[in-house]
Amino acid sequence: MAYILGLVIVALLFLAMHYFTEFTKQQKLISSAILLTIVFFAIAYNNYSNKQRALMLDVVTRYEQGKTVRCGAKDVNSSLYSLSIGTYTFIGKKETPFYAEMISVSSCK
Repeated sequence: MAYILGLVIVALLFLAMHYFTEFTKQQKLISSAILLTIVFFAIAYNNYSNKQRALMLDVVTRYEQGKTVRCGAKDVNSSLYSLSIGTYTFIGKKETPFYAEMISVSSCK
């Protein structure tokens, strides 16, 4: 829905430029192209961000189900690490060889 709203705003800006400015046709086209490019880059970034968040939540879900998650060269599970929800970081538990070690969830697969 936000994408449609963004395109409507660009269309309204183009119409405003068409009727209420003294820009040449080429200036209007360049301005519209720049605005459309900005909107498309915003859409692409939003899609990328959604995919990254989905991957991160998948890792957290598997961890909470008691499964082992691979983070770089380390295996992370609930017996060795606890999960900090605020920062989405795995922190090594006391009485383990990984005590106080911190691993970002975003580095896990």
